[in-house]
Order: sequence, then C-alpha cells, then structure tokens
Amino acid sequence: MQELVGRINEIQKLESIYNSNRSEFLVVYGRRRVGKTFLIRSVFRDRFTFHVSGLANANLQQQITNFYLALQKSFPHQELKPKQDWLVAFSQLATMLEKQKGRKLIFIDELPWFDTRGSKFIQALEHFWNSWASARDDIVLIACGSATSWMINKLINNRGGLHNRVSQQIKLSPFRLSECETYLKSRNIQLDRYQIIQLYMSFGGVPYYWDEIKKGESAAQNIDRICFSEDGLLRDEFHNLYRSLFNNYDKHLRIIKALAKKNKGLDRLEIIQLTGLPNAGSTTRLLDELELSGFIRKYTPFGRKKRNSLYQLQDFYTLFYFKFIDNQKNTDHNRWINLIDAPKYRAWSGYAYKLICMTHLPEIKKALGIEAVQTEVSSWKSSNQKNGAQIDLIIDRRDQTINLIETKFSISPFTISGKYAEELRNKIGAFKEESKTRKSVFLSMITTFGLKQNEYSGGLVQSELTMDDLFKKIR
Repeated sequence: MQELVGRINEIQKLESIYNSNRSEFLVVYGRRRVGKTFLIRSVFRDRFTFHVSGLANANLQQQITNFYLALQKSFPHQELKPKQDWLVAFSQLATMLEKQKGRKLIFIDELPWFDTRGSKFIQALEHFWNSWASARDDIVLIACGSATSWMINKLINNRGGLHNRVSQQIKLSPFRLSECETYLKSRNIQLDRYQIIQLYMSFGGVPYYWDEIKKGESAAQNIDRICFSEDGLLRDEFHNLYRSLFNNYDKHLRIIKALAKKNKGLDRLEIIQLTGLPNAGSTTRLLDELELSGFIRKYTPFGRKKRNSLYQLQDFYTLFYFKFIDNQKNTDHNRWINLIDAPKYRAWSGYAYKLICMTHLPEIKKALGIEAVQTEVSSWKSSNQKNGAQIDLIIDRRDQTINLIETKFSISPFTISGKYAEELRNKIGAFKEESKTRKSVFLSMITTFGLKQNEYSGGLVQSELTMDDLFKKIR
C-alpha cells in the first residue's frame, strides 16, 4: 500500500479510539477523493473484523446482497441465512461478532449509499448500535462517506434513535501546502514551492488529484496533461464530482455557477435572483450542503451583521474549471503553457493566490506570531462608491490590532510603485474612517518572493510574508 503522508492528528485520534476502553461510534466525512478510505485502511490494515462498502446507484436487494457477501468474506466458516431485511442483516452481523475475541473493528464505507429509498437502513443501524453494540466495551464502528450533508444530518445531528450516539467524528480536509510538498517528496518529485503553489491554485489539496502529478514534468506540463488532455483526470471530473455528492445536483450547480462569476461572493437574495431558486428553506439547505462539503464558505463582511453574510466559492478546482476548462473545445496539450502570459491567467492567479492565503490562515497567524491570539477573519468594502476601496482579507485581533492583508502573486520580488502606494494609503485611510475602529491598523503583505525594498515599502508595510510562510507546518 502507498505510504500515508501527513494526517498526524487524525492518525493519533484513530489509534486512541481503537485503544479506548469503551465501544466507539466514529463518523469520518469529507469531500470525494480526499483520502478517507485510504486513511482508515492505512491505519488499521489487517485489524478489521468486518468491512463493507456501499454500492453507488444500487437498489435495496443489491445493497443487502453486497452486505451478505462481505459477511461471508469476513466470517467464511459461519452459517449465514441471507434475508432481504436490514434488521436481520445487522442481527446476523452481531451474532458473528459475538463469536470473535478481543476488540472488534467494523468499517462501513460509503454508508450513505446503503440508505436507499424505503430501505429502513438507518432504523436498523440505530437498533444495532443502541440494543447491542453500545452495551459492550469492545466495539469500534467506523462509518465513512463523501456525502457530507447526509453524514452530518443523518448521523452526527440525528434527532431520532442515533441522537448523541456518535462518540467521535473526523472531518478530513484536503491537504495543506506543507502536506502537498511532503507528499511530492515521498514520491521523489522535485518541484519548487512556486510550482507547488501553481498546482494548488489549479486543483487544491485533494490527494487523489496529486496522485496524477508525474516526475520530471513542470507544474505547467502537469496541469496541461491533467486538465486539458483528452484523457486528463480533471477534464471531465467536474460533473462527476457534484453528481456523486448531491441528489438533484443541478440545483447545487446553479448556485456554484452564480458564485463563480463574483469573486467577493453573493448574499442569499442575490443568489436567489440569479439562480431562480425559491426563497425558501430548500434553498437554504442547498447552501448548507455546499458549505458543509467545503465548496463554498459563508462569511460576514467587517462591521456588518450576520444577516448581511455573503457566500463565496472557495473550491480551487471548481474555480479553475469555470475559468479555463468549461466549454473549451481546444485540446491542444500546450494549451495551459500558452495561457501563462495572458491577462486572463494573471487575473485568475492573483485571485487564486488570495484564496490560498484565506485557506491557510493558521500558517499566516503563526508567521505573524499571533497563533495564540483570538481573531476574527473577514473582508471589507467601502460604502463610498467613488472610493471603491476593498480589502479581501482582514484579521481582527483580540489584542486591539487589525491586520489588513494584501496579497500579490508574481514570478519575482514585488515592487510597490508610487501609484500602488497611494492606493494602499487610500485603502487604509478609508477603512479607518468608515469603520471608526480604535484599534491599531497594520498593513501586512503576502507575496511569493518578497518585496523589493524602495522608498514606498518601508513606511507602509508593517509585516511582510512570503509563500514560504504558507508552507509552515501547524499542529
């Protein structure tokens, strides 16, 4: 099996659960292809007592047949009586487990797929846990699935028989930049951090996508092959991704397409107007599902109330898809390399780098020396239309300080020109005036290769970070 990289906290938690002195019900969730199954299999390897995985797009009979086949594989010398009933199936599982000695590890992968219409799978799972497993001290039940909203609503926040029954949970997130770098080194792939950043901007930290990176190819060559070639993994991944996670996924895509056109995000009413979705709880559920799955984020602009919150697209691959892959008929394998100097590329790379900074706030706080300080993160836009000042990343600190973050993606040290210096001064002045803040306001810049020192940089910038700071390892 391939080497497991990163996931230090998750590994420690899994081992702790396995070695506890009580029965444990663990829920592991996260977006498709983030490495949930690989993590669990890598940690436990040959310690599974029973392991089964749900079938995609299968009916009740097929799912139960699949379950019984897994029972026969795990307990080959036991007599089984297959029945088309989940209560009986789980009862037979309990009977098989009672004959085993020691800690009993049960792994049900892609669990949401078992919950077919009218199957009463959840009721049977509830009965299995409540009437048998929870009364013992030797059971570890791991439920895993990519349909994040289902996992949270049906298991973690269950209001029925499984209410408060889940004892542990792990949300498996995409790799951070430091983990991507470690993963490439484990495969003897030598790419510098500037190239790793370019790959991350294109498809985020999903480990399965990073498996496609080939040794000896530059970031641009890898992106060309993975995203634009006829058999490239990510050329046709988009619809498969959303289809696998959401029922009626076309409604989710309406929201995604609307948000892809507005970098700063949209409020709920703007989304409704642009998508034609109803102003009802059903639309709120769609937004919640997309947020729980990590595709969008909900945030409140600085100085605003929660009712003025905005939704913003934050999935790197989705942004890249709409910008460069969607509706593109050109399959030239040099397509991406030929785009690198285009204005379209520069606009995208600037925003994508800003998004990387937004998703690596713990690393930024560590670099600023404020990792122990309580903070709130937001953005701000001037109410003065003529001014037009906007700050995409603000760190409001409990120690009476505010960091206004400016990000710049460039191939060499960034130079603050006189014109840009004036723009920065106007931003800071407008923010102080309109926010009426009494806190100290610091301008921080996060560039790729640092600032070129001149007469403008010293007096304006209080703290300077580079892309290297985004690779800092955090606990």
